[in-house]
Amino acid sequence: MTDENVARAAKLDTATLSDALDRVGVAGQCYKIKPRSTSSRMTGRAWTLLYGPAGNPPGTVGDYIDDIEPGTVIVLANGGRDDVTVWGDILTEVAHKKGIAGTVIDGINRDVALALELGYPIYSRDNWMRTGKDRVQVEATQVPVSIGNVRVAPGDLVRGDADGVVAIPRDAEDKVLAAAEQIQQAEDAIRASVRAGMSLREAREMHRYHQLQTREES
Repeated sequence: MTDENVARAAKLDTATLSDALDRVGVAGQCYKIKPRSTSSRMTGRAWTLLYGPAGNPPGTVGDYIDDIEPGTVIVLANGGRDDVTVWGDILTEVAHKKGIAGTVIDGINRDVALALELGYPIYSRDNWMRTGKDRVQVEATQVPVSIGNVRVAPGDLVRGDADGVVAIPRDAEDKVLAAAEQIQQAEDAIRASVRAGMSLREAREMHRYHQLQTREES
């Protein structure tokens, strides 16, 4: 089945979506979550997993990958930890083979070389090699999580590109996407006007550039 809003979001960059989020008053910009490659692009619905410190005896870091549907964005919340990884080359290879849209980690990953070779999108705080095995464990799956200070719930719309990641709650996505499409149309018109010889000041005034991101009245 085609998800119309995923297709709409895929046509918009995260900067435009960020402006739209500001306009409708939704916090969706995932702070400090960055692509391992600036050529990465992903769009899909969130499947979430929450990690916590390992118990005694330690629990598993998760054998969830076989159950993820193609086109899904895997969202892993590890509390922003930068001392242990929760994603590596085996997961990358399987996710790529399955057609998963990408992986978002509030934490770090390892085995970047394979992700770059395959063109598999990974968005995280950084990369380092130390395993999370026996250091963190799965606390829950398919629950709301915090990613870069943004609440991400299962099924939320997630978009990533060279600038980072935005997450759009289901109950706001129609409004956010409509605002983003309007912003994109206005910015395209500004560029066209400037190319036709108009000054940037005049073009911005004509297309109400300075009001595009202004918070809407509720």
